[in-house]
Amino acid sequence: MHSRHVLIISAHTGADSLGACLAATYAESAAQAGHHTKLLQLSLLAFDPVMHAGYKRPQELEPDLLQAQADIAWAHELVFVFPIWWGGMPALLKGFLDRVLLPGFAFRYEPEGKGLSSLLKGKTARLIITMDTPRWIDRWLYGSPVIRQLKYPILRFCGIKLREVLYFSPIIKSTATQRLGWIEQTKRLARRPATGSNRGREPSWRTS
Repeated sequence: MHSRHVLIISAHTGADSLGACLAATYAESAAQAGHHTKLLQLSLLAFDPVMHAGYKRPQELEPDLLQAQADIAWAHELVFVFPIWWGGMPALLKGFLDRVLLPGFAFRYEPEGKGLSSLLKGKTARLIITMDTPRWIDRWLYGSPVIRQLKYPILRFCGIKLREVLYFSPIIKSTATQRLGWIEQTKRLARRPATGSNRGREPSWRTS
């Protein structure tokens, strides 16, 4: 197995949260499997998540966001660990993506109206999601809105292939035994390569 550069991006708040534990577990297990890892805890970064002028004029990137861009460029695999709130990703994660995935870094406008080019091709992504809503409600009643948003207009737009989605729910009623089981699943996922082709197929779904 080839060593990979793995960037874990955690949008959970609080060092004692289950999500923070899952992110740290993934980083540790991937490192034990021989990969080079970095863990980015968004709640510890100093940045403004609001694009005050949209794309009308540049907004200077804070040092933490410049480093985040360098980390994304370095990574072969991006692992997003976050909770679902109100059917979507937390505002902190959305604001981070708004500020970091900029023209010239994540994509490029081609001259003379010849379309767009994705600039992050060759990278893969995994999602580790926690939520209180039962998975079947999110998928069959709501249509998995956060997955659609991340997979198509964000990741694929930038050239990143979504490989796997791992759900843990419902958190609010979970037992200590269930949580230990979820941590073990996260360890196994981190040790398994995500380099196989999934052209024409949906990413694999794993639900607990």
